[in-house]
Amino acid sequence: MKVLLHDLSSDELIAGLRDATLELAIMVEPFGEQTAGIEFELLHTYPLSVAMAAAHPFARLKSIPLEKLATEPLIALRRKDYSEYYHFLDRIFAPIRARPHIAVECDSASSLITEVEAGRGIALASPSFELVAGKRLLYRTLTGTTEVGSVGIARAVKGEVTPAGERFCESCAKSRMEQMRPNQSRQCLERSLCLSVA
Repeated sequence: MKVLLHDLSSDELIAGLRDATLELAIMVEPFGEQTAGIEFELLHTYPLSVAMAAAHPFARLKSIPLEKLATEPLIALRRKDYSEYYHFLDRIFAPIRARPHIAVECDSASSLITEVEAGRGIALASPSFELVAGKRLLYRTLTGTTEVGSVGIARAVKGEVTPAGERFCESCAKSRMEQMRPNQSRQCLERSLCLSVA
């Protein structure tokens, strides 16, 4: 099976599914208007953490309460391309009636990593983000929220998926089932996290 990978924003992925230039997308769960005409199959959920530069004062803490996160400048993905990210932020901060202070909007994960590394603010992160950024940043568990990051396979409701695409979906579902086994190996977990980034 041959899989072509594209590094696109969520809005671009949804547009590609709707206009049939893409048959499937592995992406974060779509929200609001993005869900119209789109099927989403959850593959995995991830706990949230806070990414920061080593010199940040939060680096001394073991975990970051949501209330503390709300007081800090946040490095975020660009609203124009990642509209679901802002719906997600709204859900995270709603219980404490806070609005995040967005210091910088970035066009990609790599520019977000660079901004955090430069000390311009902190960012929400998931284990897959940590695999991409590596040891360039420090990570602390976010507490005070039940929200999690959700990644899955999206397809257009009326779109056609090739037999190879269906096999790919089956392979992802099988990987998800393997992750749910109590004695899963670390290698299997790492493989699935890399797939989520792709």
